[in-house]
Amino acid sequence: MGTAERHEAPTRGVTAHATAERMTEAPDRDIPASGRGQRSVSQARPSYRPLWVEEPARRRRLPDPVRTAAVRAVLIIAVTLLQAMVAFLCTMAGSWLAFPMVISSVVSTVVATWGALDVWVTRQVWKQRNGVVSAPSSTARALRRERRRAHRQERAAERAQERIRRSGGAGQLSHP
Repeated sequence: MGTAERHEAPTRGVTAHATAERMTEAPDRDIPASGRGQRSVSQARPSYRPLWVEEPARRRRLPDPVRTAAVRAVLIIAVTLLQAMVAFLCTMAGSWLAFPMVISSVVSTVVATWGALDVWVTRQVWKQRNGVVSAPSSTARALRRERRRAHRQERAAERAQERIRRSGGAGQLSHP
C-alpha cells in the first residue's frame, strides 16, 4: 500500500485511487517514460516467466557407492587442508601446538590420499560389476537360436515316444 493510498482525500475519489495504483507499480525499464501511463490492462500484468529452465544433464549421475566415496574424500581433503593451514599458522606464531598439528597434517595427508584412491577404486569396481552391458553378436545369437530349436524338437520327439510307450501300443493298427 503506497503513501498516496493511505492518505487519500475523500474529495479526490477515483482519480486519486488510479494515481495511487500507478505510483505503487515498479517502473518498467523497457517502456519509454512518455508511454507508461497509456498501457492496456493486458500489458499491465507481466506474463508468467519461470525462474529457471530445466535442461537435460550432460552426463549421467554418479552411482551411489562412487558418490558416497567422493563425498567422503572431499570432506577428508577439506579437513586436511584446514589442519595444514592451522599447522602453518601455529608454526609462524611459534605456538606449542605447531608440532602436533604438523604430525596430524602428515597423517591426514595419508588418509586424504587413501580417500582419493578409494574413489578411483570404487568407480573401477562399479564399472566392472555393473557397467558392462553384454550384447551377443548376431552370429552367436543365431547359433543359440538354432540350438534351442533343435533341443525343443528333441524334447517333443521324446514326449511323443513316452506317450506311445505309456499307452502300451493300444489304439495302433497292426502292420498289414
